Amino acid sequence: MHDKSKEHILVCLSSSPSNERIVRMAGQMAQAFGGTLTALYVQTPGNTAMSSEDEARLQTHVRLATELGAEIVTTHGDDVPTQIAEYARVSGITKIVLGRSGAERRHFWNQPSLTERLTELAPTVEIHIIPDADVVRHTRRPMLAIAPTVPTLRDLVLTLGIQAAATIIGFLFFRLHYTDANIITIYLLGVLLTSVSTSGYTCGLLASALSVFLFNYFLTEPRLTLVAYGKDYPVTFAVMLGASILAGTLAAKLKAHAELSARDAYRTKTLFDANQQLQKAETPADIYRTTATQIQRLVQRDILIYPAMQLDEPADQKAYAADSAPATEATAFLQPAPASASSITSAAASDSCRKGYLYPADGGAPRSIPESAREPEVVDWVWTKRKRAGASTEKFPDARCLYLSIRTGQQVYGVVGVSCSAKAPLDAFTSSILLSILGECALALESRHNAEEREKAAVLAKNEQLRANLLRSISHDLRTPLTSISGNADALLHSYQALDDDSRTQMITDIYDDAQWLTELVENLLAVTKISDGSVKLQLSDQVVDDIVAEALRHIDRHATEHHITSDCGELPLLVRADARLIMQLLINLVNNAIKYSPARSHIEIRAFREAEHAVIEVSDDGPGIPDTQKAQVFEMFYTGSKRVADSRRSLGLGLSLCRSIVHAHGGELTLHDNTPHGCIFSFTLPLSEINLNM
Repeated sequence: MHDKSKEHILVCLSSSPSNERIVRMAGQMAQAFGGTLTALYVQTPGNTAMSSEDEARLQTHVRLATELGAEIVTTHGDDVPTQIAEYARVSGITKIVLGRSGAERRHFWNQPSLTERLTELAPTVEIHIIPDADVVRHTRRPMLAIAPTVPTLRDLVLTLGIQAAATIIGFLFFRLHYTDANIITIYLLGVLLTSVSTSGYTCGLLASALSVFLFNYFLTEPRLTLVAYGKDYPVTFAVMLGASILAGTLAAKLKAHAELSARDAYRTKTLFDANQQLQKAETPADIYRTTATQIQRLVQRDILIYPAMQLDEPADQKAYAADSAPATEATAFLQPAPASASSITSAAASDSCRKGYLYPADGGAPRSIPESAREPEVVDWVWTKRKRAGASTEKFPDARCLYLSIRTGQQVYGVVGVSCSAKAPLDAFTSSILLSILGECALALESRHNAEEREKAAVLAKNEQLRANLLRSISHDLRTPLTSISGNADALLHSYQALDDDSRTQMITDIYDDAQWLTELVENLLAVTKISDGSVKLQLSDQVVDDIVAEALRHIDRHATEHHITSDCGELPLLVRADARLIMQLLINLVNNAIKYSPARSHIEIRAFREAEHAVIEVSDDGPGIPDTQKAQVFEMFYTGSKRVADSRRSLGLGLSLCRSIVHAHGGELTLHDNTPHGCIFSFTLPLSEINLNM
């Protein structure tokens, strides 16, 4: 969709020599008005017989419009003004740029000029006429709207065969005494069949004249002469000739329209398929591969792609060596360049690290292009100038491929090469589809790039939030021991003499224990942080679960005396392979959470038992439990439960997230389920040691 607040300029493409100047003027207008430019080519049935010179000139105009930033649009129809006016209406065109040749009416009996028709059909659109009279005088159109074409031998044989068959059937009708009207319909049918079965209008016109001649020569009295006795025969012949010409012309037009409609349908389907496949592509490699596949369907040639980023190659892909591949016409351009082309294939410094990939026309796996088969100077020029170059162009015409850039605006996402070895240059229709596919590819790559940028921005924002939450959570975990240390130190400082020896010893012991606790907390926090990013290795050793549980219970929260805490590790000792310090920190966090969220005098139990090849350790309580809506979130880092203040007493803080990281580092899983009749059970697994203590 175009921005309605901006000018939208439409210029019509043609094979006229003056069209280049008109396209340039339209580009300058679009740049001056800061608007968008669309180049429209209306293909009529008469354009199918375009000469090679006109076809080359039309392609030049299409490339010029593309270089000026125009969107190329192709449509078809008999009535050119109607097609232009209808497109202008549905596309929001504000200005149409024409040449003076389209504004002239040379005789009063001519039909209204293109400008007059457009003014009538699109009265709200401004029409700008660019003077080109000097050129028009040398490029007058032929008086006949139908351009004659030279028929092929096949078409001539087919025309003569159909007319011979019509004559034989007419002779049978004559012998059966059918009327002349019935015989004439047979010849009309033959003219229609000839127009449908042959190319252009020439054979249809020839069949029209031939049918009158054969009817007069073989089927009118006197037969085998061109003399007719009936006085009404001249009128019959004239009407028959006119009807035959009209029927043949209409049939040829319908056939041409059917061909144009089929091409439009193919173009639409190709672009639709390309758009769908590109939307499904998940990686840049998929996008480039899809683009190459769609272009191959269009041109049936080998495709080269020089992406803007390094692609991940499958393990079975190997650098393509031209001397080891079958020598085919399609891959001949990959052979080392001849000496005469050294100016094209000389290594460019800026392209020395650019890697290319060949997508064979036979549908084989993409291969890396060897340096000996590359044309780096052409690729670098296309990359820098963002214009086409190579075969069938004025820039590097000796190149073996036609190179085009994959770009949106000023951003280049790669260069595509189309093999042109022993092939005719791409026509305007194919070029327009090719440019559309490359545009879709560029949009897909840009969308993926934008998505990655948004994802990076989201990660940065999340990291900033995690950093802020980390500070609040650490302050929460450090507050209690720091307050205890500060209080005990203050009492010793100001009331040392008033305290007895036991009190002083207890306070010093508490200060030491809290300091050790803080040291271990910080060390464990750093260790878990390193575990999360994979930068630390666990200090695994064989440990008895009873010892880990007993040590952890000596470092739990001071409010533990308000609860009934028990442990049950079974009659036989469980030996696990684990990092003792981290597992102890894990148990401390789980027990402290149970103390924090359970009312006084509640029961907290630590159980350990063997299950298959793992030891299962559970920490259960009979508190209020955790609602089902929060169970999936309690293991998230800095999740704060029903309260959003991270340093409040009801905060879940860092504990559970750190517990999960520790368990995952040991190859286990931390789970949460309800206790009966109420409360929570946190359960995790550890691998058993290979040492068997059972006698």
